[in-house]
Amino acid sequence: MKKRERLGIGMTSQRTRQRLVERLREAGIRDERVLNAIAQVPRHLFVDEALASRAYEDTALPIGFGQTISQPYVVALMTEALMADGNPQRVLEIGTGCGYQTAVLSLLTERVYTVERVQELFRYSRDRLFQLGYRNVQSRYGDGFEGWPDHAPYDGILTTAATAQTPQSLLDQLADGGRLVLPLGQRQQQSLTVLRRLDDAVEQRALAAVKFVPLVTGVN
Repeated sequence: MKKRERLGIGMTSQRTRQRLVERLREAGIRDERVLNAIAQVPRHLFVDEALASRAYEDTALPIGFGQTISQPYVVALMTEALMADGNPQRVLEIGTGCGYQTAVLSLLTERVYTVERVQELFRYSRDRLFQLGYRNVQSRYGDGFEGWPDHAPYDGILTTAATAQTPQSLLDQLADGGRLVLPLGQRQQQSLTVLRRLDDAVEQRALAAVKFVPLVTGVN
C-alpha cells in the first residue's frame, strides 16, 4: 500500500483525485462507497505516461489496441448500479482493459474475476494490478462472451464493451438476485442497462445513453 501512495503524489495527487470525486458527486453519483473507491485509485497509473496529466479529467482516454479507459463518470455509474443491492462478494468483469475499473471494483468486493481478450492488455493489466497491490483480483486471458464459468455463480457481472443483446452465457453465470450491468445496442446507439436475476425471471432497466467499443468474440 505504501508503494501505491508513493506513486500518487505530485500533479496526480490525492487532492487531484478528490476534485474528480466532487465533479462526480455534482453529476449525480450518490454512493459514497463508490466515490471513496474512485478517490483511492490512481487513474494516472493506468494510462500512458504522456496522458497522465489528463487522467483526472472526466473523459475517456485511449489505451491502445482500439480500446479506451472509460470516462470516470461511467465507471462510477456502472459500479453504483452493480452495488445497488449491497456489496456483491464475487464479481465478474468482462473486458479488463488497462485494469482501472477492475481496481475500483477490487476495493468494493471480496473477489474480482476479470477476463480480457487482447493478450497484451491482459498482461499489462495483470502486472499493473499486482504491482499496485490489488491482491483480490484474478485475471484470465480469454473470450469475454464465455465469461468464466469455473467460478460462477457471481453476485455481479459488469461488461465494459457493448453487445446488441445480452449474452446468455453471462446470464447463466449470474447468481439469483445478482446484477448484470452492460451497454446494450449497436455502435451508434447504446444504453447502459441493468439486468437483475430473480429465480427464472430477469428484470431489465435502462440507465443512460453510452458509447462503448463492441464486445468481440474470440481472442487477439
